Amino acid sequence: MTENTQTIALPNIESAIALAGIQEENLQFIARHTGANLILRGQDLVIYGKEKPVQRSMDVVNFLKPYWDTAKSITQPDILTAFQALDTGRVEEYQDIQNDVLAKTRHGELIRAKTFRQRQYVKAIKKYDITFGIGPAGTGKTFLGAVIAVQALLNGECDRLILTRPAVEAGEKLGFLPGDLQQKVNPFLRPLYDALYEFIEPIKIPDLMERGKIEVAPLAYMRGRTLSNAFVIVDEAQNTTPAQLKMVLTRLGFGSKMIVTGDITQTDLPSHQESGLVVATKILKNVEGIGFCYLTQADVVRHPLVQKIVAAYEKEHC
Repeated sequence: MTENTQTIALPNIESAIALAGIQEENLQFIARHTGANLILRGQDLVIYGKEKPVQRSMDVVNFLKPYWDTAKSITQPDILTAFQALDTGRVEEYQDIQNDVLAKTRHGELIRAKTFRQRQYVKAIKKYDITFGIGPAGTGKTFLGAVIAVQALLNGECDRLILTRPAVEAGEKLGFLPGDLQQKVNPFLRPLYDALYEFIEPIKIPDLMERGKIEVAPLAYMRGRTLSNAFVIVDEAQNTTPAQLKMVLTRLGFGSKMIVTGDITQTDLPSHQESGLVVATKILKNVEGIGFCYLTQADVVRHPLVQKIVAAYEKEHC
């Protein structure tokens, strides 16, 4: 196999930084997956080695052009998805991922699905009235759900946004914590608040909550209610009992959507108690109108170490 050298001229130093990543970790990542050598010389990316590895690297870098051309930071899931698109001929679908902007944060960051499974999850949420998003930490289950839910609220597609999760344990034993109920549950609802803050000015959220447009509450508060014209997110569903999850699923009213998220490998229930999320996946898997999306460690979009941690635990079946 002949030696080959190719050079890609990047438009500016910001694009070079976006493509290379922190300490050029993106270039190293591509090199490990292709066998080529990638070196950044100013604004020029030099790729050299055997012909096929060089061409594969060129293809992946060109697939990523919509990101680096606008100096948008590139993550390892972006690169892995580019490899998947290259290897499976899903170029048009990958272009759809790049072009389908779900929302823009308050700070101007464009939010997209980053992987094929995340895109399937987003499409399922839009298609089904109830969607289950199941997968490990960092796969965007809650965040992507919140993005779509907040946009629905801001666009007038629903009357209210309800975010709920089991507080502390499935049994919701809050008595030992100091403060009133809101102070007790706030720490456990913080991930949901964090997602809201990306799109709504924090100063506006109390007013929206006071007017009932946004409700963030422990799961027990859903009992006996009918949730109509609402977008409901049930987070950390692996920590519900079967009765609890059945209860909240049957609260769904007309004009509503519900997203149920959880990681069945991280259940905090007592060892003798079966998770409501596990039971629901068995009972409801063939029910028309309900979507199930399973994300994996390949969809982790947090710090690169999170992927490695999840993979290590999966290997040990923990």
